[in-house]
Amino acid sequence: MMHTLLPLFFAGVVGFTHAFEIDHLLAVSSIASRRSSVLKAVKDGIYWGLGHTSTIMIIGVAMILAKVMIAEHTFHYFEAGVGFMLILLGAQRIWKTWKHEQNHALAHQHNEEPHGHRLAYGVGLVHGLAGSGTLVLLVMTELESAWQGIVYLLIFGVGSIAGMLLASGIFSLPFSPKVSDSPRLHRGLALLSSLLCIGFGCKVIFQNLLHA
Repeated sequence: MMHTLLPLFFAGVVGFTHAFEIDHLLAVSSIASRRSSVLKAVKDGIYWGLGHTSTIMIIGVAMILAKVMIAEHTFHYFEAGVGFMLILLGAQRIWKTWKHEQNHALAHQHNEEPHGHRLAYGVGLVHGLAGSGTLVLLVMTELESAWQGIVYLLIFGVGSIAGMLLASGIFSLPFSPKVSDSPRLHRGLALLSSLLCIGFGCKVIFQNLLHA
């Protein structure tokens, strides 16, 4: 009994720490910098986690229950797709910052994402593709039952939601009017986050297309 429960217990811990990988943090920092409300940023983190979990569960069910095999090199293309998404996030953030820096009022207004939390959910969906195959194969080798594997992935998803919820809240704090109302600081942090997204995205694309 304990032999079965231990991996499931650690699934949540692994999912929580998984949310703090560098590509995840860069993506969520770009999303959180669009918010002037910590609560909305936290909701972004929840939607990111839901999107991430959705993709992992779809791939997990296909590989564990339906016995669908996905070639290992395919996941290199998925990883490259994440890199491309990071570049788009960074470029879009720079463009929005430049477009709305005319005055102080607009500098605050641009932090609000007009499309709810769809962006965060979509980013989570794409991130779920990267590394999901490795995760599922690991689960298949460690757990005897297919249903235990599905439960493991579900608990892992809950852990990643909790981790990204926390990360989003932390990254949104400098953009909250209660913490800082300096448009210059907001623009500087947004620019830094965007450049890091673009730089890391280029690195991810190069590394994965080289091995695909």
